[in-house]
Amino acid sequence: MSLKIAFQMDPMEGVDINADTTFALAEVAQNRGYSIYSYTPDQLSYNAGRIQARARKMTLRREQGNHVDFETETLLDLEKDIDVVWMRQDPPFDMGYITAAHILEMLEGKTLVCNDPKWVRSCPEKIIPLEFPDLIPETLITRDKQAIDAFRDKHRDIILKPLYGNGGEGVFLLKAGDSNYSSLLEMFFASSREPIIAQAFLKDVVKGDKRIIIIDGEAVGAINRVPQKGETRSNMHVGGVAEPIEMSDTDLKICEAIGPTLKERGQILVGIDVIGDKMTEINLTSPTGVQELKRFSGVDAAALSWDAIERRLKSQD
Repeated sequence: MSLKIAFQMDPMEGVDINADTTFALAEVAQNRGYSIYSYTPDQLSYNAGRIQARARKMTLRREQGNHVDFETETLLDLEKDIDVVWMRQDPPFDMGYITAAHILEMLEGKTLVCNDPKWVRSCPEKIIPLEFPDLIPETLITRDKQAIDAFRDKHRDIILKPLYGNGGEGVFLLKAGDSNYSSLLEMFFASSREPIIAQAFLKDVVKGDKRIIIIDGEAVGAINRVPQKGETRSNMHVGGVAEPIEMSDTDLKICEAIGPTLKERGQILVGIDVIGDKMTEINLTSPTGVQELKRFSGVDAAALSWDAIERRLKSQD
């Protein structure tokens, strides 16, 4: 297929070409002969009924620091000029992110947007797992300190984290008797009007936090992210080390349980996090791990994503 693709993303100039999933997606698209463009979220506009973006056509190469060439900026009509928009900017999942999803949703039935922005907006990574309570650790979302007190009394060791955080930022392990508990809650409540999320601590995190990649509802592979010594967070942003790993029977059952919902909601590329036998997050925004998965297993999730997109486009013809 000859396609025109627009990536709504953080600046391509600054990505790590050996780790960034958007780079991998764009590289595969280029190799298939697609025309690829990029723009940042602040270059997206609703203008008198038209969805527009000031974008640059790009050419990629695997040469860090010299990995992209751009053509002159042009104003794209995302309905008339583009076949697929990838919404791939990193969080924070704030009102800017939500507004961009609202604007891109206006392309429904006209231009394919991946992942479907309506459901990206409605399914934050720590909210959508609540639809599958049997698959997740016991979880509390609230600003009610008495509720958090009771949850802590029950579980002793708990994780506290911001509801809309990402990359392991602001994640705290509070063990029974930790004298910082009240101060930490005060800090959370002073910094935001949002509820916070508390979860029962999963001791299996010392063995790693699996990132499982799901393409159009089907699990295709996993990597394991192992936290540094003395650290409970395994995110690669904070020093977690990626290792090869096979999916367990439990992993596959989790994926089988959530896969149909993800597919129905137009989520082409999804990354879920599993610790032990519990799912902790479902990442729809800009999931990572695709390049590591290919290095460890040979599974090219970027190529599989484009296969799924081509199938969807053909089914719409």
